[in-house]
Amino acid sequence: MNTQQTPQAKSQSSNRQRRIAERENRRKRQQQQRSIYIVIGVLLVGVLSFFLIRAALAPQPGEVVADMGNRHIDQSLVGTISYNSTPPTSGPHLGGLAPWGVHPQPIPNELQVHNLEDGGVMVQYNCPEGCEDLVAQLAEIVKPFDHGVVLAPYPDMDTRIALTAWTRIDTFDDFDAERIERFIKAYRGIDHHVAGQG
Repeated sequence: MNTQQTPQAKSQSSNRQRRIAERENRRKRQQQQRSIYIVIGVLLVGVLSFFLIRAALAPQPGEVVADMGNRHIDQSLVGTISYNSTPPTSGPHLGGLAPWGVHPQPIPNELQVHNLEDGGVMVQYNCPEGCEDLVAQLAEIVKPFDHGVVLAPYPDMDTRIALTAWTRIDTFDDFDAERIERFIKAYRGIDHHVAGQG
């Protein structure tokens, strides 16, 4: 019995082995690519998670003030409410809103609290001797916001500048644009209505 292969059979066997080897190489390359994609995906998820967790754990600007509720009051109670911060950061308030933007006169506490409830930020200043430069600097920060930020004087506070949002306050004496912008970005637009209340 002749066990030698013909040249044609040898060629077919060689082609088949080459195809098997190519398939095996292709399979190994695909496995390597999948492994690389998995490693890249895991790294991206890890980096994204790191930044999200860091942002979530970063201290928010200002100090927390206890929530005094969202109760609406009528005009007859204006000036009679004792708030737990100066300027106020929550509590009983009127049904209307102060217009967003720059105001030359103080805004009643009971009105500005509703602005805060609607996701607004109050930027207020106290300058008994006048402070045109400070007001101009504050206005430059506030004016670009067509909604959600109010600038007004507030003569009944101990510091020159106060930033308020719902249950948050930051008070200081020297102008700090970065501090003000960070506060506005952190709290502007967060609605604080309680279900069933206006």
